[in-house]
Amino acid sequence: MTPAPPQLSQLEFLPYLEDGLIPAALHGKIGLYAIFAADKTLQLVDYSRDIALSLRQHLVRQPQHCYWLKAHIIERPSRAVLQDLQAAWLAENGATPPGNGEQQAAWHEPIDVKPLLTDAEQAAYATSDELGQSKLLKQVARRIEAERVELLRSRGAKLELRFNPKLKEQGLLDLK
Repeated sequence: MTPAPPQLSQLEFLPYLEDGLIPAALHGKIGLYAIFAADKTLQLVDYSRDIALSLRQHLVRQPQHCYWLKAHIIERPSRAVLQDLQAAWLAENGATPPGNGEQQAAWHEPIDVKPLLTDAEQAAYATSDELGQSKLLKQVARRIEAERVELLRSRGAKLELRFNPKLKEQGLLDLK
């Protein structure tokens, strides 16, 4: 008989970054994880085939909300088991965290830089042809990338971050 999976409240908080990196014990591991803000309020409950890889994406997309985590590694995973445990953790929380609700896209989709255009960039975009718009979006994507990397470095992150260069021309930022 397999033991019952742990409740979210039974798990210990882990720092999101240990010595500037995602905890080594989560690399290549399948399971469920919960992400918490600096004040330990739940932000997201999700599951992954590689928890560490997913945590890297979330950190880049939502750095202001990724300070603590809890994780449960599953040795014999199945999507049904993961979904059931996710539902149990969400029910235990009593309220839908932002990353599972109204902010789900911000946690799971590439960063769209178009809403981050300055007024001058918006004016240049509006008057440019398709090639000019593509170049401008790529330039803005590089600026936002540099800002994210600097923010993470200021928190002590030592992660190797490589962004998909092809997406930048579309105004999107995502790790490669």
